[in-house]
Amino acid sequence: MSQNSSFLNKPETALRRAEELVSIQQPNASLALLHEVLSSRRHKTWSPTYEKIILLYLDLCLTLNRPREAKDGLHQYRNLSQSQAPGSLESVIKQLMEKAETKCKEAREAVERGESLVVPPTATGEGDRLVESPEDDADDEAFYDTPQSILLSTMSTDPEKAQRDTALLLPALKFLWEAYRAILDILKSNSKLERLYHGVAINALRFCGEYKRRVEFRRLSDMMRMHLGNLQKYGLVSRFEEGKSSNKVRGWEGWTAESIELHLQTRFVQLETASSLRLYTEGFRTVEDIYNILQISRARRKIPGVNIPPPKAKIMAAYYEKLTNLFWVSENYLFHAFAWYKYYSLCKEYNRGMSVETRQMQASAVLLAALSIPKTTSDIKKNKPATGDRLAIQSTVEDDIAKEKMARMATLLGFHTREPSREAILAEIRAKNIMDDVPQYLRELYVILEATTDPLDMVEKARPLLDTLRRETGVLADGVAATGDAEDGAEDTALGRYVKPLTNVLLLKLIFNISAAYHTISLDHVKKLTSGLGVSFEQMEKSIVLSSQSRALSVRIDHRAGCIRFGSAALESDEMRGQLSTLAKRLATACSIISPPDVTSIRKERTALYADVRSTLESEHIATLERKVVIEKRKEEAERIVQEKLREEERQRKQEEMARRAEEERRLARESKMREKEKIQKIQDEMDAMEKKRYLTAMGRSVENMTAEELKEVDTAALAKEHAEKANKKKEEAERKIKEAARQLDHLVRAVRIEELPRIKASYESKIKEDRENYEREVIEKAKQAKEQWTIDVKEKKELIECSVFDYSSVFESRIMAARNVVHDNLCKQEDERAEMEAEKGKLARARMRKEEEKRRLKEAEERRIREEQERREEEERQRREEQKRLREQELEKKELARMNELREREARERQERAQPPPPSSGLGDSSAPSEGKYVPPARRGGSASMGGGTGGSSRWGSDRGGGYGGGRYEGRDSGRDRFNDRDRDRNQGPPPTNSRWS
Repeated sequence: MSQNSSFLNKPETALRRAEELVSIQQPNASLALLHEVLSSRRHKTWSPTYEKIILLYLDLCLTLNRPREAKDGLHQYRNLSQSQAPGSLESVIKQLMEKAETKCKEAREAVERGESLVVPPTATGEGDRLVESPEDDADDEAFYDTPQSILLSTMSTDPEKAQRDTALLLPALKFLWEAYRAILDILKSNSKLERLYHGVAINALRFCGEYKRRVEFRRLSDMMRMHLGNLQKYGLVSRFEEGKSSNKVRGWEGWTAESIELHLQTRFVQLETASSLRLYTEGFRTVEDIYNILQISRARRKIPGVNIPPPKAKIMAAYYEKLTNLFWVSENYLFHAFAWYKYYSLCKEYNRGMSVETRQMQASAVLLAALSIPKTTSDIKKNKPATGDRLAIQSTVEDDIAKEKMARMATLLGFHTREPSREAILAEIRAKNIMDDVPQYLRELYVILEATTDPLDMVEKARPLLDTLRRETGVLADGVAATGDAEDGAEDTALGRYVKPLTNVLLLKLIFNISAAYHTISLDHVKKLTSGLGVSFEQMEKSIVLSSQSRALSVRIDHRAGCIRFGSAALESDEMRGQLSTLAKRLATACSIISPPDVTSIRKERTALYADVRSTLESEHIATLERKVVIEKRKEEAERIVQEKLREEERQRKQEEMARRAEEERRLARESKMREKEKIQKIQDEMDAMEKKRYLTAMGRSVENMTAEELKEVDTAALAKEHAEKANKKKEEAERKIKEAARQLDHLVRAVRIEELPRIKASYESKIKEDRENYEREVIEKAKQAKEQWTIDVKEKKELIECSVFDYSSVFESRIMAARNVVHDNLCKQEDERAEMEAEKGKLARARMRKEEEKRRLKEAEERRIREEQERREEEERQRREEQKRLREQELEKKELARMNELREREARERQERAQPPPPSSGLGDSSAPSEGKYVPPARRGGSASMGGGTGGSSRWGSDRGGGYGGGRYEGRDSGRDRFNDRDRDRNQGPPPTNSRWS
């Protein structure tokens, strides 16, 4: 049991305790207490106290910067108040959003002002933190340290501003973002608070656009798309045919005209934000969402008995107006023109009183947007005559994919055709008589771009028209607005931004007409033709390259020859160069038939031909061998294709096996779900039985003798209804008594007021009369006193004038001022003396400070000298000890070397003695004494003297042997060991050890 359990009995007690903790600067403990109260299961009935608790709880979360705890608290309060007090939940959410947005704005203003870093208070103890999920940690890392922010932080010109952003602005942004996410998750399927949901979504979208949060915008779009998908999946249209709402989405009451309109307005803001952030992929996904919402509206209108009007033309016009901006910034001129056409049509539909200037501007925008569409390959091939060029009939996979994408996008946007093209939009413009609302110079420009084929005067005719368009839209020759920034100037004008695309289309039209009239043209002539457009040759060259890459034209720029060549490269190949010679040969054959030639000359020609064949025989043989190599390569390619086919079959087989295993896993999962469902059903039956027993006990019935079958037959709804009826009867009886008492009190009060009314009126009239008399008496008295005071003042003034008091006042004033001047001079003199004394004291203090500084400097120098001297002595002592150690080691090495030499000499002497033959022996008694160090076996030692205990002086074997049995010395053991050691040491070729046991 928690230490705060004593405060959970009553929420009011817990609220008072939390306020006390806040007042004594313990917000973490207060937050933990309030969280425990909100998550407690003791109280399930909403009361106003809970609203005060959640407001204080959210204020603490905002102060301590705890977005996760705020999210948890909102979920707990949603469960408590969603069904009982949805208005309270709405009020709490609005207050939270307002405070979080205010805090975020204040943090941004503080960062811009450059205030000092103030880290908001956060929890430091583990006990004060609530449960955190790994997903939230990942979100934190993604929020703070994105790759873009890390890269830009290294290039920041103001590190202090980056630190202020991290310390002040980012925590506020994160809290606001988490609040938006939590609120949207809470309100995602609540029909009663649907307006609040869309208001929060719009605020979140504007937050992403204002603070340039592209990652958060993508996540918000995915969240809203998931919410819409759930409503589509579990709130199907077929459910409304029975008049029942979906029971799979809690709180969702179905699609209505208002909900569809709110969803559309939210998606329009989302589309505008995606355009401002230049997230075109999210913009196109938003278009798909809008299409799905419109499909829902269309399906709802097909249901009999459901009266839901289609979306208003004004709303759809706003939608297509935002699409024009989206397609313009994404440089999709085709759909930009179609969006303008739809916007113009809808504006004419809902705005009947549109002014002539507005209609003319919109019609001009539709025409210019259509003319700005660059011609594609298919458009140019339609205008070309049928030729044998294989590019004219080539259809690639990329073209088919592009057509499918364009058809799908046209369907999503609600266009009138599934194959949108430049010709289609221009045909619509002509069919709808939009050209009637267009100025005359734009009509002439349309004729030049669509009907003129003369490349020599086309630019001359179009130049004044483009200049007129620039003048009327306020755009300079380079496509930038005359007033405003260079980047956004052309965007501010509705028609001025089409000048540059029209110039590019005119260039492409010029190049196409030149290719139809010329095979080769010089670059100087082309520059002369385009000199009036204000376009550099590099831009024109770029347009030519792009048109060549898109297979719109077959063109090559030859800078070496200074010309542009049109047509296919196959026309200049070796085969095409031999066409004239082939024609000449065939003409010669015809001439020979008409007039037969001389046989002799033919024979000579044939002989020359045979000689030519023999000369080319070797090249033909080489060509045959090359053909054989090509055939082998083709065989290898065929075998490779077969192998790839076998591998593909194996892969498919493995995929089928994996699919079979997946199906088996799904079957097992379904069986597990069935078992889980049966278990849940059993638990539900037990809970129902317990509920029935509770109802029966509350109604005073005995349930001890009832069996499970009897309990199952009892209707829970009937029991609940009966119990509710009894409770209602008691409640109605209490209300009736209260109403009766209230009625009696009302009669009594009414009678009292009726009786006292005449007395109140009489008292009021007498009070008014008395107040009037007092007022008149006071006025007369005040006037009389004022007149008497005036008479006295006039008399005193006359007496003062007669005594010349005013004449002496100036003299008195001069005397007083003279005395004051003397006092002032004395004070100034004293202040000067005090300032001189202060200056002298400051001078003495500075002198003392300099003296103390010099003493401290000398003391530090002396200490440094002593320290250096001590270090020098320590270094000399260390070197002396090292030198002594080195000399001692050298002496030890010399001793060891002398000892080793002595050992070697002794061993050599012993080897020489052992190498001499022993003397002949005639008997044991006559044997000579063995040499010193020579081994004598015990058998030869003989004699009782050797077996007896000798006196130890000498022996028959020599004086060098010790007395007693076996008392002789055997020096060969140690010498042998030394010999082996010396041999090993010589083998290792190393110096003798200095720490030997012989030293």
